[in-house]
Amino acid sequence: MRIYFAPMEGITTYLYRNLHYKYYGGVDIYFTPFLSPGPNQGMSVKEMRDILPENNGDTPVVPQILTNQAEDFLDGAAKLSDYGYREVNLNLGCPSGTVVSKKKGSGFLSAPEELDRFFDRVFAASMIKDGEVSVSVKTRIGKLSPEEWPELMKIYNRYPLKELIIHPRIQKDFYKNTPNREVFRQALSDSKNPVVYNGDLFSGEAYLRFRNEFPAVETVMLGRGMVQNPALAEEIRRVREKTGARTGNVCEMDHGIVTVKGAGINTRSVLAEESGAAGGEERKRLRAFHDELLSGYREIMSGDRNVLFKMKEIWSYLLLEFPGEKKAGKRLMKAVRMEEYQAAVEEILGDTV
Repeated sequence: MRIYFAPMEGITTYLYRNLHYKYYGGVDIYFTPFLSPGPNQGMSVKEMRDILPENNGDTPVVPQILTNQAEDFLDGAAKLSDYGYREVNLNLGCPSGTVVSKKKGSGFLSAPEELDRFFDRVFAASMIKDGEVSVSVKTRIGKLSPEEWPELMKIYNRYPLKELIIHPRIQKDFYKNTPNREVFRQALSDSKNPVVYNGDLFSGEAYLRFRNEFPAVETVMLGRGMVQNPALAEEIRRVREKTGARTGNVCEMDHGIVTVKGAGINTRSVLAEESGAAGGEERKRLRAFHDELLSGYREIMSGDRNVLFKMKEIWSYLLLEFPGEKKAGKRLMKAVRMEEYQAAVEEILGDTV
């Protein structure tokens, strides 16, 4: 199996990716937050910094591009190729209103004829046609309705995509409602390109249920769940190894712990444990990851206020793994000085390093 780390704007930049790769295992590819090449300015200094080889080291990275202009996509892909990248991902999934209003991201899905012309131009370019750079797509299943999907699927099937990463929600869902597994099932059957699943895999339990429903899917993408629990990819791999390639394993729920029959394992994140050696070791690892991340941000960002804003954004996910630390979590999120913030972190993670 393969596990991808989804791009999350403002979070999964090169510092976060590199440290996650250093401290945690299980991820095959990290996708960058989207780059937005334009006809005049190209990519911004900030975007270039995120994809420079010297800033990514050995971390396996695929850059993502957000645009609805074929020439801008090709210019960006050419520049990325010069830096050694051999795959570029097109963002057709971002649901942000400011992006969609420009007919980019999932907003581009509302113009299937234009999207088809975009792909026709991209795949006619010698750089793509000759295999110098491959193109993958991360997509939603429509802008306003899942009924848009069949036409979109026809378009995707016309072109040799490296992979089609499907988040089975429409744009107006944002991240609410339930991913449309029936549309995904049909896409899996209809697609001429390799399919990757993305959407609401927050735990080993969720992966097991998905695996039982879609045993043919060998690649999944994790996003919010991975920021919430940085060890999630490892957890899923352990579950997969214990259950093997078998399907139909029965999941039983008892007080929030999911047990796989015959496997002798449960899928509760050890970060959520109140005590125990496993939970303690995981907190030590998270503390080391956190402290190096905090130090890195303080080196590259101006002022503690900006650093705290960045760290709080990450903790808005991490705190979901610590339901027993609500008071300390509130103090952390309200902290205006670094000393207040660090005291709250100490209370949550303890003096573990």
